[in-house]
Amino acid sequence: MARQQDRPALPQELRVWAPDAQRVAVHVGAPGEDPAVQPMTSAPGGWWFWRSAPTRGPLDYAFSVDGAEARPDPRTAWQPHGVHGPSRTFDTEAHEWRDGTWAGPQQGLGTLGAVVYELHVGTFTPEGTLDSAVARLDHLVDLGVDVVELMPVAAFDGRWNWGYDGVAPYAVHDAYGGPAALQRFVDACHQRGLGVCLDVVYNHLGPAGNYLGTFGPYFTEAHHTPWGAALNLDQDGSREVRRWIIDNALRWFRDFHVDALRLDAVHELRDDSGRHVLAELSDEVAGLEEQLGRPLALIAESDLNDASMVTPTAEGGRGMDAQWDDDVHHALHVALTGERQGYYADFAGYSPPMPDGGPLTVLAKTLTEVFLHDGRWSSFRESEWGRPVDRSAVDGRRFLGYLQTHDQVGNRAVGDRISDLVTPGQQAIGAALYLTSAFTPMVFMGEEWAASTPFQFFTDFGDPDLREAVSEGRRSEFASHGWDFEDVPDPQDEATYRRSQLDWAEPQEGDHARMLAWYRDLITLRRGEADLSDGRLDVVDVSCHDDDRWLVLRRGSVATVANFAGDPQVVPVPAEVAGVLLAWDPASTTVAEAGLRLPGHGVAVVRLR
Repeated sequence: MARQQDRPALPQELRVWAPDAQRVAVHVGAPGEDPAVQPMTSAPGGWWFWRSAPTRGPLDYAFSVDGAEARPDPRTAWQPHGVHGPSRTFDTEAHEWRDGTWAGPQQGLGTLGAVVYELHVGTFTPEGTLDSAVARLDHLVDLGVDVVELMPVAAFDGRWNWGYDGVAPYAVHDAYGGPAALQRFVDACHQRGLGVCLDVVYNHLGPAGNYLGTFGPYFTEAHHTPWGAALNLDQDGSREVRRWIIDNALRWFRDFHVDALRLDAVHELRDDSGRHVLAELSDEVAGLEEQLGRPLALIAESDLNDASMVTPTAEGGRGMDAQWDDDVHHALHVALTGERQGYYADFAGYSPPMPDGGPLTVLAKTLTEVFLHDGRWSSFRESEWGRPVDRSAVDGRRFLGYLQTHDQVGNRAVGDRISDLVTPGQQAIGAALYLTSAFTPMVFMGEEWAASTPFQFFTDFGDPDLREAVSEGRRSEFASHGWDFEDVPDPQDEATYRRSQLDWAEPQEGDHARMLAWYRDLITLRRGEADLSDGRLDVVDVSCHDDDRWLVLRRGSVATVANFAGDPQVVPVPAEVAGVLLAWDPASTTVAEAGLRLPGHGVAVVRLR
């Protein structure tokens, strides 16, 4: 592949969909320059085209509809001047890829069952860039990670943000390094045997820099979401809006070589058409997968608790390969911390969805049957919710299990991690249970060494009114829940962002190093034991006792034995223990006649006869 500077000068074609426009002009030039204004040519379907003179370098440009102020391209690949400035063209073919032998995650087996690692580019390293993240990839390889999941990189207003306020889904945030840096990052991951999953947001755009409505009916008042009018997926003009979404997804797979996409809050994709946009996307990704010759995956964040999300389209499902399972997180969190406020209430047990058992009974249900709310009453939602999962038909690896995520940490008042709430032994129990479960496990960045740094909610909006609204809204929300107003971090304060950056000195230190070794050993064990890589749910067995506070997760000849109590006890095991494969506290873990003796907050993985 020729390098950018060696490529011949060629015309560049710009196009934009503006179906109701009478005229569209392109403004070529960077901010501060006197732009060259050129009329565009209309074409069927509401499209407009313009072709430049031959040029080698990128073009800065923006579109003006019917004489209005020039705005960025709805399909912009690069916003080096911020989300309010002009777009810049990007040659996706200029990168010289080195991953020609890449077969996909897990040596071509794909993402299901892989160890996924969720990270935020801006806080993963002090520099907060994709290139600086490359320098830490060997840590992930050593940990045993298979797939790196990047929180959204779409361009957003300001310097830092979680990414869910993106307004340019085709662009890569310039402060992260722009689109070329993402190509370099994916290439570097593949060189190390790591797959890449990109978090994408198709259900809404952020509050600053959203100019889609200037161009066409991208939104509709026929449906509403928590962010306002929904994306137009089923009204007049929806055909091109659906293509805007699907083309975006295909582009990441094709031009940036990513291996999976995590689709944010798909339950907010309001689509009453004859064929849901997710099913359409799934089928097109399957076609591209065949063309590229490597596995591609779609992972949904869904609040619906319905396995139809991961059912193939040929069987009437939405066709997602996997989905996040918050019920597993909630059950683990409540069993470990005892918290039961808000949506945690049902997971404490002795409640409408689980009247005859406590938190460990709830946890046992999620570990075997995926959801607590599977047609049962949900107190938080004030309705019956979800549907049962057919354990004999649905692969457990189609659900991601985890102890932490960006949401479950960052949406707490002060962004405190599980390690701030429980003892090291309790975190070790939580890690052991989800890393030896039938689900696809996901680790949140820093969790593996019990990072002391929080992950807080941060933004950097430029508009003064929006800045104040975000700051006041966040603090007032938690003040109403009993927090002191001043104790809730200000999202707009740079210190909030800086506090959330990982401290890379910690993994080699004391208790942090011990936790890191525990996670590494669990992942190694998972990979080496056939019973732990089996996704069959109908062979998972869990026994527990809410009063005595113990739980045993059995998968074939391997069992994870956990003592949730603070005092030592012998935990009964459903078969003779042939040996201890791994223990959090080996010196205090012994095989007893009636089971396994564990210290308080102890856990071990054992071989059964």
